[in-house]
Amino acid sequence: MEKRKDGFLIEKGATEKDFIFGTRAVMEAIHAGKEMDKVLVQKELNNDLIKELLQVCKANAVPVVRVPDAKLNRVTRKNHQGVVAYISSIEYASLDHVIESCFSVGKSPLVLILDRITDVRNFGAIARSAECAGIDAIVIPSKGSAQINSDAVKTSAGALNFLPVVRVKNLFYTCRDLQKMGLTLVAITEKSDKDMYEADFASPVAMIMGSEEDGISNELMGIADEKVNIPMLGKIESLNVSVSAGVAIYEAMRQRRK
Repeated sequence: MEKRKDGFLIEKGATEKDFIFGTRAVMEAIHAGKEMDKVLVQKELNNDLIKELLQVCKANAVPVVRVPDAKLNRVTRKNHQGVVAYISSIEYASLDHVIESCFSVGKSPLVLILDRITDVRNFGAIARSAECAGIDAIVIPSKGSAQINSDAVKTSAGALNFLPVVRVKNLFYTCRDLQKMGLTLVAITEKSDKDMYEADFASPVAMIMGSEEDGISNELMGIADEKVNIPMLGKIESLNVSVSAGVAIYEAMRQRRK
């Protein structure tokens, strides 16, 4: 959280340009085609207007999070009516379209799955490396991921304006779908004895990077086709996730250039 000039706290990396508030205003913005990162709704509210909002969010695949009134008040002191929506700074892509586009031009798809990367600056740095290396798309979960706001775009050095980002409801089922499409699921994790440089990244691949807190979730590890590590020669056992992603991405690019 960050402190504003008026002394109130606001979500880290967010500015008043990144959110709107008020039930009608949020619904109108969704109807107008605004991409929403998530909508916060006060826990106790369940009137007809809120029910209408929830239906609009569901119809447009907008994530909704029920929160206490105190959290909404930390975002804005204005009359939010129990509803605050974070606006995404990008338009989300379709995963099916990305994969089909790759295969249609004879390209071997390479996508990056980010399992609960919550730090905006880490996300931006990963996106920057991914775009520079020609990654076809980044896949993120609709809940439990960094907010894609103006700070994320800035940290990515503008890469998020060009790199397709796919937001999905369930990473597990999405990974299963990618496997059915012919992609090999490769988990980049320190919990493996296999060296990353032994893996085949030239074929169609979906690389998984885990969260800053606890790495890749057990359910995704359980369905990964391969688990590989980044060799560590020093005394510290792990790299920052954005650095790890950069190393893995560029190993994939090196193999593909060969």
